[in-house]
Formats: sequence, structure tokens, C-alpha cells
Amino acid sequence: MPAIEIHNLTRRFGDLLAVDSITYQVEPGEIFGCLGHNGAGKTTSIRLMNGVLAPTSGTLRVLGLDPTADGPRLRQRTGVLTEAPSLDERLSARENLSIFADLYAVPEAEVEGRVDELLDQFGLGERAGDKVGGFSKGMKQRLALARALIHRPELLFLDEPTAGLDPVAARQVHELIRDLQRAGRTIYLCTHNLIEAQRLCDRVAVMRQGRLLALGTVGELGQHIAGEHDLELEIDPAQTNQARSLLEQTLADGRVGFERGMLVCRAVPRQQIPRIVTALTSAGIDVYRVSPQEATLEDVYFGLHAEGAP
Repeated sequence: MPAIEIHNLTRRFGDLLAVDSITYQVEPGEIFGCLGHNGAGKTTSIRLMNGVLAPTSGTLRVLGLDPTADGPRLRQRTGVLTEAPSLDERLSARENLSIFADLYAVPEAEVEGRVDELLDQFGLGERAGDKVGGFSKGMKQRLALARALIHRPELLFLDEPTAGLDPVAARQVHELIRDLQRAGRTIYLCTHNLIEAQRLCDRVAVMRQGRLLALGTVGELGQHIAGEHDLELEIDPAQTNQARSLLEQTLADGRVGFERGMLVCRAVPRQQIPRIVTALTSAGIDVYRVSPQEATLEDVYFGLHAEGAP
């Protein structure tokens, strides 16, 4: 059963169409990224999935439940980290977690051990009794993530989890997210950070003004944007001229060059790459490395938005 199953989901706020008939599934155990500019419908989607908002039309199942009808029961099984998590800065880290453990009905006998476990896991054990107002932004973000996990949710929604963090703190959060996936949790990640999404996500959905522009792995989406690749080839230096001459006979003029010790073939259709390698090896040329320059998620993202521009 999918962790999340959405079919023609729509949400209106008066004349504003915030989510426009989107359809997709999120599989158990994957890190699924939702990308888009401000106003794309990402945060509204999270609220719909947690039963905070009701859809205008369409169907939605999360962990097998209808969020509108089963919201309280569903929220016992999901955790949410918002872009600007509200921690009580007058209280200690331990007190913040203990309060949320009570709100999520964690059995009283388990609260102390669970709080200690999370504080240690997130590197906050030595500051457990300190007031949160004295924490750095990275520490607050880690505490907020610990708070979202206090009731051991199966599905975790993260809305811009590294917004405003320095590179060290952001890397720590990335490592925590990977650890959570390895522990069997499903992660739904909303982010503006395309490098973050490329590093973490198994699949991504790209949204624009409430509509779903594309869905798939970065490689799959790259094929939609760019059917051709620049191809770098590491050849035995003694055979470089022979290889270049052979490639110039195979490819159009001006598409073969030499950069940084590598032969570079420009705008090569993906299906032609095996034939190029076969032609070189059949001619007795030693090929040490073949590196197609795949489209990055940034290429995909801006390419999709250019296609979808009015």
C-alpha cells in the first residue's frame, strides 16, 4: 500500500486555486521531494495530507486513512516539521519535548527515556536542561526535528528543514534525514534547495501554481528536459589523436573537443553513447572512463518552469 495516494486532489481558497487536480503516489520508505516556488502549493498539500484542511475535490489516502475523516488518528502516525518551527524558548529542550510527548499521548512511563534518546540522537544531550532561547538556529532545528519524532511517526513531513542554516548545520540535518530513512521511515520533503533535493530524494514532484509539472527520479526528469548529453571520455594519452579522428568521422563537425585531458563530445543522444564506446574499443582504443554529463535537478527545475511559463 502506498504511504500517500493522491488522485485529482484540488483545493480552492475562494478564487485562488492552491492545488490543481494533482495525482501521484509516495511509496513506503522513500524520500520524496516536492519542489516549487513560493505559492506552488507545497505547504497546502502538507496540510491536506494531515487533515488540517479538507480538499475541495479529489481523493487522498495517507497510511491507508482518509485525512479528512481520520485526521486525529492519522496525526498520531505522522510527524511534521514546519519551515518556522515554534519552540517555547522560555523552556528547556527537555521540557519542550516532554510537553509534546504529552500532547501525542506517549505513555507516561516511556516519556523520560524517549526524550533522553532523542536528545542524545540529535546531539543535544549536554544542553537538555538549557533554555531553548540560548540555542543556535541549527540546534533549534534539530530540536524541532526531534520533537516531530517524539511519538515515533511512520511518515515524516519536512517543510524547508534546512532554511537559514549554515552549511555545517544543514549537513547534520541531511545526515539525520538519511538515518531516518534507513530506520524505515517515509520522508516527504518540501524544499527550495535543489542541491539538497538532488542529494536526498529518491523521486521528486515539481509544482507550479498548484499544478504538477513533472514527477520522477532526477534521471527520468533529465531525459524529459535534455535528450542529449555532453560526453567526456578518458582515453590512453597515446591514442588520443586516433580516438579524436575516429569520433570526428562519427559525429558532426565541431562536436569533438579536448578539455582538461579528456575528449569531449557535445550534444550526444543518449542512445548513441554505447555505439561510440563500441566503435572506439573495436578500433583497439583503450577507454578508461565514460562520463555522460547528466542534467542536474537545477537544469530540470528551470527547464520545466520555462516550459510551463505563460
